Amino acid sequence: MKKTLKDFDFKDKKVLVRVDFNVPLDGEVVTDDKRIVESLPTIKYILENGGSVTLMSHLGRPKGKYNSELSLKPVAKKLEELLGKDIKFLADENVISESVQEEILALKSGEVALLENTRFVPGEEKNDEDFAKELAKNFDIYVNDAFGTSHRGHASNVGVSKYLPSAIGFLIEKEVKYIEGALENPKRPFVAILGGAKVSDKIEVIDNLLEKVDKIIIVGAMAFTFLKSQDIQVGKSLVEEDKLDVAKKILEKADKKNVQVILPIDFVVAEEIKIDSPAAIVPAMNIPANLQGLDIGPMTAKLINMDLQDAKTVIWNGPAGVFEIPTFANGTIAIANTLANLEDAITIIGGGDSASAIAKAGLSDKMSHISTGGGASLEMLEGKVLPGIECIEDK
Repeated sequence: MKKTLKDFDFKDKKVLVRVDFNVPLDGEVVTDDKRIVESLPTIKYILENGGSVTLMSHLGRPKGKYNSELSLKPVAKKLEELLGKDIKFLADENVISESVQEEILALKSGEVALLENTRFVPGEEKNDEDFAKELAKNFDIYVNDAFGTSHRGHASNVGVSKYLPSAIGFLIEKEVKYIEGALENPKRPFVAILGGAKVSDKIEVIDNLLEKVDKIIIVGAMAFTFLKSQDIQVGKSLVEEDKLDVAKKILEKADKKNVQVILPIDFVVAEEIKIDSPAAIVPAMNIPANLQGLDIGPMTAKLINMDLQDAKTVIWNGPAGVFEIPTFANGTIAIANTLANLEDAITIIGGGDSASAIAKAGLSDKMSHISTGGGASLEMLEGKVLPGIECIEDK
């Protein structure tokens, strides 16, 4: 067990907190504040317990150089609004400097500061020791609450932990509780729904889950590689030809493990991925040679609904189709609605596109947990250790 906020006394302490404020911007306007909102409980707890908080985060991919379009200034403004408190934005192209250190030293209990985008410094992504030392200087405690970057070993989330007593924040604690809890001690039946484009992105996830779940439902374009591995012709649908043997072996392993694998029985097909592409519904066994599957069909949606009715734990990672286009979004929305209406089930959404689809369907509040980190949650589902969590002190 890692140390948490409850293991520390924050009174009169200067606390360095790694958050994930990598949020979408339209000019200087934050268009989705979910990640900022998720960080508030940790920030408020430290402040209420007498500490000062200095926040750090990356934004986008500036590649180690200052880029005004990727400044965290708009995020500071949004945070002020959400927290109802002044935020000292420490605008410095080098992130940390003598003047910034002076501002940190001057922070009083109950005050909040935000450093500039950590990725403006080349040493961030290299986990540079000198940069990590400079970040940690003048602080008493380090808290990692950036689940979305915990699968990266960078200076601002792993490097700083060498120099300060450390804890995980409430958000990471919640992520670990749900995802690890499902993997280690799930209520059964335990069902995984895996979608997205490529089998290659999910091989390790499937391999790990085959040891734990009762059923795996495969949707999205990756379903075509599995179908073709069974000698089913799939028209122009996306197939990873070099992964046909892998798909076949996965199905064989599932059979040996007595894990039921559910593949789509019908698809919405079209010639092109376009808003105005004429679409048709066809059985999985009869996809025309000139068309490609772009969503699961209504019969598959009904099949999935039936297969989930007795589920007690469900993990969903990856959409069922090209959900950004309304014509090909119905399958993903149908799965979202099924999960929203399950009684007495723990429903965990693995971040990324799945989380976007749930939000688009207006069903976020109906899920037990929506992960804030697509890549990090995927690595946890693979059974990997996340460096940003592993580096935190044990209790």
